[in-house]
Amino acid sequence: MTLPAPTGHHLVGTTTLHLVDTSRPDPWVPADHVRELVIQLWYPAGTVEGYSRAPWMTPITARAYEKQNGLPVLNWPITDGHVDAPVERRRDGWPVLLYDPGLGGQRQEETAAVEDLASHGYVVATIDHVHDSGVVELEDGSVATSAVPDPTLAVTTKEVQSRVADIGFVLDELAALDRGGDPDHEHRPLPHGLRGAFDLDHVGMFGHSDGGSTTAHVLHTDPRVKAGVDVDGTLWTPQAVAGSDRPLLLVGRQTPDAVEASTWAQFRSNQRGPELQLSLTGSTHSTFDDAAIMAPQAASFLHISPDQLTATYGTIDGRRAAAIMRAYLNSWFDTYLRHHDSHLLGGPSPRFPEIQFVP
Repeated sequence: MTLPAPTGHHLVGTTTLHLVDTSRPDPWVPADHVRELVIQLWYPAGTVEGYSRAPWMTPITARAYEKQNGLPVLNWPITDGHVDAPVERRRDGWPVLLYDPGLGGQRQEETAAVEDLASHGYVVATIDHVHDSGVVELEDGSVATSAVPDPTLAVTTKEVQSRVADIGFVLDELAALDRGGDPDHEHRPLPHGLRGAFDLDHVGMFGHSDGGSTTAHVLHTDPRVKAGVDVDGTLWTPQAVAGSDRPLLLVGRQTPDAVEASTWAQFRSNQRGPELQLSLTGSTHSTFDDAAIMAPQAASFLHISPDQLTATYGTIDGRRAAAIMRAYLNSWFDTYLRHHDSHLLGGPSPRFPEIQFVP
């Protein structure tokens, strides 16, 4: 399987860090007296010669994911991110984005968007919340799986709140990296050039599903995050629907469910800063993941019918959906973090007729 190549002019590097917060226990496994996270950084690379391309999932993660989901061994994509390549230097550092997956999701689920943003000059940190994400490979090669109970409103609220604390910790650790520290728990060597590579005055965040809800909550509570995008995420917490004075883009499936629609309407009535709601024609909740690109490639092997593909991923082609999302993510963050107006946000575009502006 393959993903579309990044569209920016920067080469892309990537590295993975195991972070441990000793100040709080795991919210789902309290016997673990520390909170563990795995983050992957994607960044503009100065050179990629001699640095191998990263797999979409590590072999250990892939085998655990396949077993968990009843899948055979699959030929997962190789990304355009080069492992531990040196960071391209920029005088004031690169603006920083955080990506948060949905409940039970993993950090790699929107790699097509993430590596494209890196190729356009962003450092992107994708986050695995251990025991919340479905499958996470830890530094010792062991695998942690989700321990989140069935998602009642109380459970989902707790999940978002714990993720908000995780985001705050990640931002603290990125600041340490920018100062030249090595917060990786095992202190393994880091790519050359990470020190000074982060423009932490210009930080954005986006997420899918519960990751989108977490994004809206973080914008309300953490002033370090200046702009956000909620990709088809119901706003579960009071802080998320309360809005903020910072810009949030809502991008949703063609036909949202009643609960999501209600929370988005509440948010829009409360929001003080810039906001915009877009709808992607032909999409479902699952359209926005890399799986919408990969599933058609493996459909015959996995005996997935065209009707099953449409029911899960919508009528829009997955690669087309990815191209649209890349364009609007870049435009939103360029506008509010770089003050470069692409004019894509002002109204319907003939380039992307599938995008509907919701009044």
